[in-house]
Amino acid sequence: MSQRLYQTGQFARKAAVSERTLRYYDRIGLLSPSCHSTAGHRLYSDADLLRLQQILALKFLGFSLTEIKRHLRTGPTGLRESLLVQKAMMRERRQQLDTVIQALEETEKLLCTNAHDWDAIVGVIQVIQMTQSNDWHKKYFSDEQLAQMEELSKQSYTEEQRQWLTERGKNWTEEDQRKASQQWSEVLNELKRLVAGGATPESPAAQTFVARWMALINQFTQGDPGITKGLQNLYSKLKEMPAEQRPVPYPYTVEEEAFLSKAIKIYQQEQ
Repeated sequence: MSQRLYQTGQFARKAAVSERTLRYYDRIGLLSPSCHSTAGHRLYSDADLLRLQQILALKFLGFSLTEIKRHLRTGPTGLRESLLVQKAMMRERRQQLDTVIQALEETEKLLCTNAHDWDAIVGVIQVIQMTQSNDWHKKYFSDEQLAQMEELSKQSYTEEQRQWLTERGKNWTEEDQRKASQQWSEVLNELKRLVAGGATPESPAAQTFVARWMALINQFTQGDPGITKGLQNLYSKLKEMPAEQRPVPYPYTVEEEAFLSKAIKIYQQEQ
């Protein structure tokens, strides 16, 4: 008996995923349709539905799309080994949650006898902070965006540089990100204002702006020329991507980029 074939929209509704997700999975080679119609439309089969179910199950367990792709390619042995690792991670996480619950219960008992035991409350806060995961970024980015940014990072930095960035990011909190986003939003708005107002790159206002811009860059790179070069590579690759495929928007227009480049060059010559 021949398998039923589904067009992208039908398959997306049947699997309860977005069409954009299916197109992205196809583009990265994670889930490609079994065939195409004579008109070139993607056609998915029941076998594709089974593979998608495996992908979604692994995502639920916490595997990245890159890891899922490798698991599906290497077969059951590699997958079982990875599941054992993932299970160990989940058990560790469960222990962390148990620690938080225990701290809450102990504090609840203390508050029954002393309603103003603020030291106990502080103790709970400290426990939660120590056990808190760094998954807050998933509130702001989809799995697709995170996977795309991970791939851009791999293409832009060396493995050593990526390890350095990972170590720096371990203690990077949501509040740190909020402050950094606000700072970058302010300088980008200033760039747009300068360009729209007809300022020249060598003007005092432009050079004051560039000094702040460079300080933010240095804050991220810690003055490391390799990290600086990697950051430039990343934005170059982001610029080359079609707008609809970028994980995040390219931050400025052609005019703003040209203005910024000239202003930075002038700033560096005067240092």
